[in-house]
Amino acid sequence: NVHEVRFEGDDNKKLPLDIGASIVRDPNKCVLCRRCVSVCKNIQTVGVIDAVNRGFNTIIASPFNMPLSQTPCVNCGQCINVCPVGALKEKDDTDRVWEAIYDESKHVVVQTAPAVRAALGEDFLMPIGTPVTGKMVTALKMLGFDAVFDTDTAADLTIMEEGNELIDRIRGGGKLPLITSCSPGWIKFCEHNYPDMLDNLSTCKSPHQMFGAILKSYYAEKNGIDPESIFVVSVMPCTAKKFEAARPEMEVSGLRDVDAVITTRELSGMIYDMGIDFPALHDSSFDNPFGAATGAGHIFGVTGGVMEAALRTVVDILSGTSTDSFEYTTVRGLEGIRIAKVKAGNVELRAAVAHGLGNARKLMDAVRAGEKFDFVEIMACPGGCVNGGGQPIVCARDRMDKDVRAERAKAIYQEDKSLPLRKSHDNPYIKKLYDEYLGEPGAHKAHELLHTHYIKREKFL
Repeated sequence: NVHEVRFEGDDNKKLPLDIGASIVRDPNKCVLCRRCVSVCKNIQTVGVIDAVNRGFNTIIASPFNMPLSQTPCVNCGQCINVCPVGALKEKDDTDRVWEAIYDESKHVVVQTAPAVRAALGEDFLMPIGTPVTGKMVTALKMLGFDAVFDTDTAADLTIMEEGNELIDRIRGGGKLPLITSCSPGWIKFCEHNYPDMLDNLSTCKSPHQMFGAILKSYYAEKNGIDPESIFVVSVMPCTAKKFEAARPEMEVSGLRDVDAVITTRELSGMIYDMGIDFPALHDSSFDNPFGAATGAGHIFGVTGGVMEAALRTVVDILSGTSTDSFEYTTVRGLEGIRIAKVKAGNVELRAAVAHGLGNARKLMDAVRAGEKFDFVEIMACPGGCVNGGGQPIVCARDRMDKDVRAERAKAIYQEDKSLPLRKSHDNPYIKKLYDEYLGEPGAHKAHELLHTHYIKREKFL
């Protein structure tokens, strides 16, 4: 939050800002520690930045000093999380959100991802991994949003569509493995590095994009609201979601699914700006008709969560019965790549989970080489969304003492266990949505609103 340098040294170069779709680089704040280079090159294996020039002329830059938006950067924001001086940050969209809130002609709704509630409290000096769902909802209502919804409900919707897609491919001899499409950083990484595997990606939009499409269609019709007046804000743990929301594919009938994406950090900044004492807030509930999600929707925020949520539904459908044992702990954990076999009726599913793009590369190379899987989950960020590029910054000293990913994951699994419904296909709100509007998973209306496509991108631009 330092916006100017009062004491300028001789080596202050006054270099221009690099403002991309998701990430802003201020090279004038950079101290050449190379942490961003290390995480980009060694952990994520993207490698779009490095030290260039020599001596006092050294800077961290992309090849030929191109803007990040013109490189294979995947917008994951892991460089932001490790920068000790604020030389890297997310593109700030809070002014656009405030402008919409104060525009009386707009109906402004906000949705929050599962990982946000597991980390937001840290910006208000609460212990790492403290679940703050109720306080978060109260704060959002105090900020002036017309309705506050839970993206976890849309995660249940995603499972219905993605699970149906997996079953269709298994029964119909479709292309396998089916690979999850919820992580926009992974999607862009795949478009650059594995264009031959784009047909393996699920055509499902990510949950918040699905939700935006539903809010501007079904929700608008049910409440008699002009879809063009609805302004959808997504609070995400992820900087890549900003890029995703701006993709040309993410619109229906000329209306953007999501109008603005803000990170967990941006939300905490808005709460601070309003002078709200966050830890002292009482708990509130999400608004209906999209206020209830199952435990399956909650666990989307951790690595292995999308896989486990899908298995809870797919196994029931393939086996023709509701299984009592539905915690698939074999796909949980923080190992870089995890492989599991799951019995579903007469079918044995071979599943794989990877988190962090370095591990994703290893797994995709194995698939390319002929290793067989039915279903694959990949999250761009190490640990999944709980460690997304838009989450509260944790200093290096605290990262040495605690595994932040594990602490935040505990909050996610805690919410999952506390809920009466833990399988997406049991969500009454989702059943009603299909009965009244979508028809059935994979039907024409559902495909029109909830599915998308991907494009081949050059590896080097």
